[in-house]
Amino acid sequence: MKRFPLPRLDTAEKSIRANFLPYCRLKPGEYWSDPEKKHLVGCGDATNSDLTTELYRAGEFAPPTLAVHDPPYNLVMEKKSSVTAFINWCRLWVNSSFELLADNAALYIWMGADQNDHFQPLGQFLQMMAESQFDSRSFVTMRNQRGYGTQKNWMAVRQELISYSKGNPKFEVQYTDIPRLLSGYFKEVAGARTENGERSRSETIRPGNVWVDIQQVFYRMEENVSGCYAQKPLKAIERIVESSSVMGETVLDFFSHSGTTLLACERLGRRCLTLDLDPIFAEITIRRLENYRNNGKLGWQASNPFQQELEAVESKALLSATVER
Repeated sequence: MKRFPLPRLDTAEKSIRANFLPYCRLKPGEYWSDPEKKHLVGCGDATNSDLTTELYRAGEFAPPTLAVHDPPYNLVMEKKSSVTAFINWCRLWVNSSFELLADNAALYIWMGADQNDHFQPLGQFLQMMAESQFDSRSFVTMRNQRGYGTQKNWMAVRQELISYSKGNPKFEVQYTDIPRLLSGYFKEVAGARTENGERSRSETIRPGNVWVDIQQVFYRMEENVSGCYAQKPLKAIERIVESSSVMGETVLDFFSHSGTTLLACERLGRRCLTLDLDPIFAEITIRRLENYRNNGKLGWQASNPFQQELEAVESKALLSATVER
């Protein structure tokens, strides 16, 4: 099988994107219902509350107890707008999330900070959220294992994950794969002086608000989805899903992109309501689920979601050129 690495599809030229649009099942305003009746994938604008409500009702979902959103950061994804316009846009889908979420629910949002432009839009986004109906919970930094090399500044190796709550959501403690090595810390518990190892519930450490044990997705990993820029690691999303929801509950994702939240929900027994404005990413999301169910694969390490179509087009072109000769 020939490897067809895709360019960044969010910024690709229209002529490139035109190759994939005919193979997309959804147009704006449409949705795909999972034949196994677990999930629903929509194509549309997350700021359209009428659409998000319609999709929620169409899937007959219980109120989501968790939302995981990975919106464009107003940095390098798609077209950059003014900070004010970006924050006003964010406010709309944040409000829609609040309306759809259960009375006790968690909200996680990935957000960037441009160190070359006064760290926008992170500060403005945090201020907007302070004025929202959500309560702040935690500020997580995930360390990318590969940074962007520079000799004139510190390497940028972080991604910010901000968590909020509506009401009093559940939280299940998680553990990393990192062995617990630190010892010698004593504390008096119930009148007895104990060492920290005696009080631990696991041989590995709990993740704090700095995640250093998760590998950034790159082309050699099975979960790689070629064409999807800044794809979030499945392990990170599964950690969120396991900590803030239980089996059978509904998880909301307004920016499906490579379909990672949907795949995490499939693997962990949750239902997922997700959508994307771009028909290509909505189709990739559906195909990633189908690929996992059919082949047990997490992504397309040496291929891409449209591999068969690209091979067919190349074969047809080769046959045409042979006939002409």
